[in-house]
Amino acid sequence: MSRAPSRRHFALVLPSALLAAGCAAPSRGTGRPGDPIVLTLLSHYASGALKEALRGPVDEWNATHDRVKVATEAVEFTDLLTTVMVRQAAGQGADLLHPYCLWNGQLVRAGVLRPAPPGHAEEIRRGYGSAAVGSASVGGTVYGYPTEMQTYALYYNRRLLREAGVAGPPRTWRELEDAACRTARRDRYGNTLVQGFGLSTFDDSTTVGQTLALLNAAGGRFVSADGRRTELDSAPGRAVFDLEHRLVTSGASDPGVNVYQAFASGQVAMVISAGWWTANLKSLMGTAYRDVGVVPVPLPETGGSRATLATGFMLGVNTAARHPREAWEFLRWLNTEKVRGATRMSALQVSVGSLTGRADDMRTLLGAATDPNLRPFRDALAYAVPEPNVPGAQQAKSLLRKNIEALWTGRQSVEEALRTTRRQVDQEVSRSW
Repeated sequence: MSRAPSRRHFALVLPSALLAAGCAAPSRGTGRPGDPIVLTLLSHYASGALKEALRGPVDEWNATHDRVKVATEAVEFTDLLTTVMVRQAAGQGADLLHPYCLWNGQLVRAGVLRPAPPGHAEEIRRGYGSAAVGSASVGGTVYGYPTEMQTYALYYNRRLLREAGVAGPPRTWRELEDAACRTARRDRYGNTLVQGFGLSTFDDSTTVGQTLALLNAAGGRFVSADGRRTELDSAPGRAVFDLEHRLVTSGASDPGVNVYQAFASGQVAMVISAGWWTANLKSLMGTAYRDVGVVPVPLPETGGSRATLATGFMLGVNTAARHPREAWEFLRWLNTEKVRGATRMSALQVSVGSLTGRADDMRTLLGAATDPNLRPFRDALAYAVPEPNVPGAQQAKSLLRKNIEALWTGRQSVEEALRTTRRQVDQEVSRSW
């Protein structure tokens, strides 16, 4: 599983080498008889379960198609964006690309991604949920087939809530704040024993990801629809920052705690995170996993409309690809052709504990799942809001993280954090067009 994109620190350093994955294929050919076309696919599926999961369908394609073959190449996620851009500049770009959708605006502006042909674009709009289509689109134009999709929900520890006298998981922010304060515990020296609600400066997923999930639940948005300014400095944004500030100052949250470790060891009562974490917690916690529950992100007040954050990846075709028609046909085969009731890509993602944006596939593949904690993430595909992917989105996200951390650590007030974020992000996204 690729894990949440935000867990990977976006250190854009040059990769030392490409790691081969999937079926070994001959050098790039011309398509003449005896010399097949060879399409290269660059992804971050470099090791472990992801590498093996991708190997299966690629090997199947190569065994059943004589004229067009696919060779996979992979780098670690932290190297992926830099690898794409450097290879493109050198005229060595892969035919098929598997980017994090946050980067799509940047890649489109740089002339790397080819728009999906009309037939493929229609298949994508028809077969995937709105969050997945939005993630794979820039300015209303579809650029690829959505693959891995991650939605955000609230994880909670039943035992910790029960021991604190909390009847059940929170449905509203008031209930969340009350439960966080009641479950938080410190020793006589002030060291955190249990964090009520898991705010953490450890990575993007627990800094930006859950902040945006709360913002979306409040009806707010990080970036405007036209992508040229932030909308964080608004009533919903102020409400989210106020909530997080109160949680920290009351001692219910401790941003210095690594929630990935602390939640698994029973030291965090609640945290908002993405669905990839479910399989990870099961392997880490053993029998203690029975204490873990998942519910939708709480709303500011009862009766509101559900919303949360969705992040994702997609497979697209490089503008430099010499055989784009064949590349799109491979993507159609991988992402739309059904085998035993689901597409190959959906089966691949579920096999490693992830989701795709195809709700019909998720119902088929997860319908008999014994773990009820997967259902809130599947259900959230219907109402999740895609992460903004305007040209300056990556830098805007990094700037937001810095200001959130400044708020949590007391270096900025709520007003200062909102004002600084607005100034910095507006400058970044406006100049990126």
